[in-house]
Amino acid sequence: MSFFDKDKPLFRAFKAANDELHHLGSMQKIVIPRRRWRDEDEVDVAIVGVGAAGGVLLQRLARAGLSVVGFEAGPFWDTERDWVSDEAGSHNLYWNDLRITGGEHPLALGSNNSGKGVGGGSVHWAAFTPRFHPSDFEVYTRDGVGADWPLTYEEIEPYYELLEREMPVAGPAYYPWGKPHGYPYAPHPMGGVGDTLIKGCTKLGIGVSAGGPVAILSASRGDRPHCIYRGFCIQACKVGAKASTLITHVPDALKNGAEIRDESMVSRVSINKQGRTDGVVYFDRDGREHFQKARIVIVSGYAIETPRLLLNSACPGHEHGLANSSGTLGKYLMAQAGNVIAGRFDELIRMYKAPPAHALTEEFYETDPKRDFARGFAVQTVGPLPIAFAKQMAAAKGVWGWGLRRTMMDYNHWSALGLLGEILPWEENRVELATGSDQKDRFGLPVARVSFTLHENDKRMIEFGKNKVVEIMRAAGAVEVVQEPRYAHLVGAARMGSTPHDSVCDKFGRTWDVNNLFVMDGSVMPTQGSANPGLTIQALAARTADYILSQKDSIMNGGQRDLATPPVRKTLCPPGTFRSGIPHL
Repeated sequence: MSFFDKDKPLFRAFKAANDELHHLGSMQKIVIPRRRWRDEDEVDVAIVGVGAAGGVLLQRLARAGLSVVGFEAGPFWDTERDWVSDEAGSHNLYWNDLRITGGEHPLALGSNNSGKGVGGGSVHWAAFTPRFHPSDFEVYTRDGVGADWPLTYEEIEPYYELLEREMPVAGPAYYPWGKPHGYPYAPHPMGGVGDTLIKGCTKLGIGVSAGGPVAILSASRGDRPHCIYRGFCIQACKVGAKASTLITHVPDALKNGAEIRDESMVSRVSINKQGRTDGVVYFDRDGREHFQKARIVIVSGYAIETPRLLLNSACPGHEHGLANSSGTLGKYLMAQAGNVIAGRFDELIRMYKAPPAHALTEEFYETDPKRDFARGFAVQTVGPLPIAFAKQMAAAKGVWGWGLRRTMMDYNHWSALGLLGEILPWEENRVELATGSDQKDRFGLPVARVSFTLHENDKRMIEFGKNKVVEIMRAAGAVEVVQEPRYAHLVGAARMGSTPHDSVCDKFGRTWDVNNLFVMDGSVMPTQGSANPGLTIQALAARTADYILSQKDSIMNGGQRDLATPPVRKTLCPPGTFRSGIPHL
């Protein structure tokens, strides 16, 4: 008799799939609790949108013992069942519903600036996590443009440090730009695109950061594996190495009693006769309308859906939308210049062989009096996969048919660098409600109409920055260089400020007009710098959670507004994160 029996597994039978387990990456599995609260139950907090900000708020408030429900218009992703390592197959990660876009320089909406599903845009971000600079918080004072924030760098710095450990962030031990600091986890090895940036910058005498900062694990940690360097970061990381709030914060929120209602579209924030919010109206996945009672409502729908919801919530006393007594709701929408400069090299580059985000320079971040524009830009690695690369080549070179096919045959010889430039806040760049009878979503709600136009300062910055990146690419040895104009990272349209006359909310996201209504996501940002906004959005959310916990009795019971700085609650970090990593002075 043979030792091997072809009818029996060698060691033991494979386990059948367990449908009760929800997969978050290749190693992390959770059980999603059943619904905890009925609509008629009054919960402490209702959060609209479980993305970058909403996920952090959900986790912290639940860990502190509050009853919290998070509403998410998209699905609760199971990474094994729902995600594929395929560009075209990742289309459903984005907010692809109807939106109207216009202005002199219309924005492309969807895949590069908004997500739909638990984790939101953090599911498909590239995970670059540079901090904002101290100058970003006082742009008007320093440079006479834009606006000042109602808080300082020092107020958000402790939360940068916390979130860099909670994600966690890999990067150099010493990062020289802004306020110099270090990162808790070792940087990533360089891919071919990173080598391009380093080579070009070094030849030109430009400082450059190698290996981060990026919220992708450079070594396995807990129930998350290390990065396997296959380049599918912005198509959602099936491995679980890249941080998203779906992976980093939502599991702890559920363990601490939070509830997430996915595929639930909030249509209106309700206001009672006392002028306070008492909950939200929403449609479930079957299109049935419900009302959830809540003592506090936090809108975290990001820079288009947040103003859209507040405008759609107009009611007696708030005829022009909730929290809009200043008239600024929907205005001062910002995007960052995101031109992609691609260079062809004789040697192999293989753009897909690394995270798209793994090297950058911020040498041109600050205002330089020698230049003819205010503020500045960063230069970062990007690693477009073949479909995105084909679109870029069609736009940059005008190739099609055989010409495009011939260019695609050289895909592995191309390298791509991204300009990330600060476009200033302008009042006419805005989000409004579309008015056409055919411009409504499937629930009958008016969709967003977005208008965007560049001003002279923006155009000068983009031209200078584009030429500088071309110079870097040439210095690295590129034999051909082309560029595609584009934009990234929407923020603004529900800005925070120091007074109710020129802003929607205060420095903690508490709206001026409705004391128990908060806005907390990228829409509250008065300016956006030349740094990717994801880290700052999550840091602001953690800070707002601390504020709500310090002031919850007053907020829930109609007390006076108190803007005292709350204590930093390190005990609310997800377990095992606060004291992790390498300590840095």
